[in-house]
Amino acid sequence: MITPVLLCGGSGTRLWPLSRKSYPKQFVPLVGDQTLFQASAQRLAAPGYGAPVIVTGSDFRFIVTEQLQEVGVDPGAILIEPAGHNTAPAILSAALHVATQDPDELLLVAPADHVVPDAAAFRTAVAAGEEAARAGQLVTFGITPDRPETGYGYLELAQKPEGIAPVALTRFVEKPDIETARDMVAAGSYLWNAGIFLFSARTLIEAFEAHAPDLMPPVQAAYEKAKVDLGFLRLDPEAWDQTEDISIDYAIMERASNLSVVPFSGGWSDLGGWDAVWREGGPDDAGVVTSGAATAIDCETSLLRSDSESVELVGIGLKDTIVVAMNDAVLVANTAHAQDVKKAVAALKAKDAHQATTFPKDHRPWGWFESLVLGHRFQVKRIHVHPGAALSLQSHHHRSEHWIVVEGTARVTVDDDIQLISENQSVYIPVGSVHRMENPGKVPMVLIEVQTGPYLGEDDIIRYEDIYSRDQGAKG
Repeated sequence: MITPVLLCGGSGTRLWPLSRKSYPKQFVPLVGDQTLFQASAQRLAAPGYGAPVIVTGSDFRFIVTEQLQEVGVDPGAILIEPAGHNTAPAILSAALHVATQDPDELLLVAPADHVVPDAAAFRTAVAAGEEAARAGQLVTFGITPDRPETGYGYLELAQKPEGIAPVALTRFVEKPDIETARDMVAAGSYLWNAGIFLFSARTLIEAFEAHAPDLMPPVQAAYEKAKVDLGFLRLDPEAWDQTEDISIDYAIMERASNLSVVPFSGGWSDLGGWDAVWREGGPDDAGVVTSGAATAIDCETSLLRSDSESVELVGIGLKDTIVVAMNDAVLVANTAHAQDVKKAVAALKAKDAHQATTFPKDHRPWGWFESLVLGHRFQVKRIHVHPGAALSLQSHHHRSEHWIVVEGTARVTVDDDIQLISENQSVYIPVGSVHRMENPGKVPMVLIEVQTGPYLGEDDIIRYEDIYSRDQGAKG
């Protein structure tokens, strides 16, 4: 068996405003109906593959389980990083976990935010590298370039590849300038570095012992002291804090000699910018891609995307332009500056704009909410509660709330009173009242919440009971 290891972190800067720190791109349906994370999990849910090990952050743990459930994939383990310290500690923690069951188990490590249209071809490439991995090689996968690309690192091979047979790796090459990229593509012995790896747990642990020994003690301690929490495995934060923030390439791959590369030419993208989304979106004859409530009139080589229920986006006479509209933010950029979108995030952070990092929909284990209107001493939210889910039993010091059910049925607790509230009915929650909302039905429940008071922050909460075992100060 091969155990997939899906790395599910990210800062959400290159595809802003759709991708943000609180909700990075792997959880968004950027190409097709599934999210990138769901497509990654399903791609490796095949004969010969075990249940995936997921490495993610605490903020994403319930999003991970929810999205896996939607596509019918059961995870083997979900490891929670106390903080993002790049790929080397994350991958090592997964290897240590798998090694407790079988140190010779093969791990296929992959980011959860890549697009691979031909899943069968990809699994064929993985099979081509299996013998080398079982023989103690660190196998990486290189993408056959179809253009000179400055946004990717490259792999220099010892010889030109033939088919998908593993080839010895000569060196890693950092992201080049355009002239160097053209020369490498013309040479035929360079592949894009996909950041996807195949090796046994034993081989990787031995590689860390040889090339990055300082990482072993803190990661091992973080794993050995990990605590099970609602089925998640929380790595120990104190030990994890001692780990170096370093990528697997720098920590291991650029220092090891037992490296092989399997070429893959079946189509791949890491969706590293809006130009990549435009490419994967299938431009029409004019080079235009539209998505959502977007209309293009006399436009060329442009991407117009609206991810808002209330924003109708229309572009007229645009050329080489990216326009992405959401309820709370709009991006307009020249396609030549697609890699500069992270500058917008930095500029918004500098002015303390919440749009820099916070997604309009705030996801919770019970569902999600979004702020529709925020004014002086009042706020209006839409709240979506999954079937069978419940918010914590809680109270607030500074605000009262009015709840109006618009879909489904809510079971509402206010102090000692429990009642069912159906569509078009409402209930009032006074300041200080102990209350809870639940969805007892089999369809989603949606309500509109109107908050009034001098302070409306999410941290104004006293939690008494919570089926999700969250901390006292946790939101929702």
